[in-house]
Amino acid sequence: MDVLKSFSKFLAVAGCAAGLSAVFATYASAAPNPNFHIYFAYGQSNMAGNGEIVPSVDQAKDPKNFLMLASHNANAGQRSGQTSQSIKVGEWYPAIPPMFHPTENLSPADYFGRAMVDSLPGVTVGIIPVAIGAVSIDAFVPSKYQAYFNSAANYIQGWAKDYDMNPHQRMVDLGKKAMEVGVIKGFIFHQGESDGTDDNWRNRVYDSYKSIVDELGLDENEVAFVAGEMMNDPTGNSGQGSCSSSKNGGVAQLSGKFKKFGLASSSGLHGNGRDPYHFNRDGVIELGKRYCSEMLKLIDKTIDPSAPAVDLVDPSNSTVPDAPPEEYGPYGDAPIAIPGTVEAENYNKGGAEVAYHDGNKGNEGGKFRKDDVDIYQPNMGMVVGYSQTGDWMKYTVNVAADGEYEISALVAGENGTGSFVLYMDDVRIGDEIVNDGSGLSSYTVVSGGKATLKAGEHELKLEITNDWIDIDYVEFKAVSGSGTDTPVDPSTDPSTDPSTTKFANVRLDVQNEATDYAVFDLVGNFVGRINALGAQDAKQKTADLVRNGGLYFVKSVNGSAFYKFSVTK
Repeated sequence: MDVLKSFSKFLAVAGCAAGLSAVFATYASAAPNPNFHIYFAYGQSNMAGNGEIVPSVDQAKDPKNFLMLASHNANAGQRSGQTSQSIKVGEWYPAIPPMFHPTENLSPADYFGRAMVDSLPGVTVGIIPVAIGAVSIDAFVPSKYQAYFNSAANYIQGWAKDYDMNPHQRMVDLGKKAMEVGVIKGFIFHQGESDGTDDNWRNRVYDSYKSIVDELGLDENEVAFVAGEMMNDPTGNSGQGSCSSSKNGGVAQLSGKFKKFGLASSSGLHGNGRDPYHFNRDGVIELGKRYCSEMLKLIDKTIDPSAPAVDLVDPSNSTVPDAPPEEYGPYGDAPIAIPGTVEAENYNKGGAEVAYHDGNKGNEGGKFRKDDVDIYQPNMGMVVGYSQTGDWMKYTVNVAADGEYEISALVAGENGTGSFVLYMDDVRIGDEIVNDGSGLSSYTVVSGGKATLKAGEHELKLEITNDWIDIDYVEFKAVSGSGTDTPVDPSTDPSTDPSTTKFANVRLDVQNEATDYAVFDLVGNFVGRINALGAQDAKQKTADLVRNGGLYFVKSVNGSAFYKFSVTK
């Protein structure tokens, strides 16, 4: 983990100056606790806290399993309400309001966290609170914050000093600290009263989120974003109406910017009776609960029963031992056989930069494996897609015999330029394989030329040379007479009925011809692929492939016919 940047100074009220390098210590040989869920809360005044604090309810006792990672320094006497809690930036505390600035009040984040804890027994929730009243979204955008604060009103600059005039960097630094002990699950956001909610605003909101996600090495497919609507109080309870409610349509359109988006409605929530912007106490509490309801729709709520309970005083005491690194080697139980088929998704174990390199974070297709290689499932089974120049995968293979082999691949693409090349033990083999541009739903077999291979175990590398080619498999076929196994002559097949034959424990309805077959179970899950030299060979390979008894279907890769077979084991 990178060393965190130090802050230039703490507030004078803290009584001393110190850098975050001492406060944000790292913890070696430990992994985050998966049951410690952490959320960023950011925006302007409604998020910062404008609801009335009732000390006997909100501050009298520590909230259950709910912590905050302090974003500023404050002595207890400076904080609103009647708390005895002093806080220091970069340290964990029970989440007692006010969380965002010493003189703020109750925030939706307070009751968001309490509701999340109530909804997920076994989970501890943490909040990273960074918000500034009346602020523009530019305050949270790395390329814009400095110019914005240079011309901002004095009272906005005063609040911004709590975050060293750089709220984005404060969020990043606290995020790094939080990730040592827990898992960042999402963002809750309330801002827009001071900005137009046009697409320019929406782009900057997304930038404020994406810049943090990228700096922390997170995956936006996994980190949810829930925005809250502006106050919409048609009863006139505020005494002045609701001057920002017309912007709620623009807030809802944020859904087009995020992979995981939720909208916390303000419908039916009342104002504070003093201004047209801010919710009253009941509205703040209910809005927090609505943030919770939306977040629960978006996150993985799985509880890990093997993880220790989170230490509420020092969460670093409840991290879990690092899992040993995955040993490099074949994905299956043994190297992939050549001659045979190398399924693209069956790249080696071992992790990023060892078994594969993928330029974007996360599995875009969301199928089969949980690392960064993008695997999805069209109608024909698993394929590797979203492939970009420089991506690569490695496979441990075993070549049966010295000889010459024909190379081909089943691929698809829209641009007619997406391509890859192969290496065997770092030596280039065959020709560049290029998709024909027929479309992502049209897979075609493309020749990769020939290669002379040596018998034994080798490392095959597949490297993308041009963007956007989807790959199902690469196949190696022995060239006749090259010294490899002699193909079966279909004319010697002992079967007397070419349409329905039996071999060992397999009944397979397939014509006595050499072809490629994709195998599926009854519910359409891809089981594997066989390249058969005749009916007898097909039955034998089917028996080897299928591990469980039952009824299966086989589709000719190069044709439209489906066949069925049954297996008894």
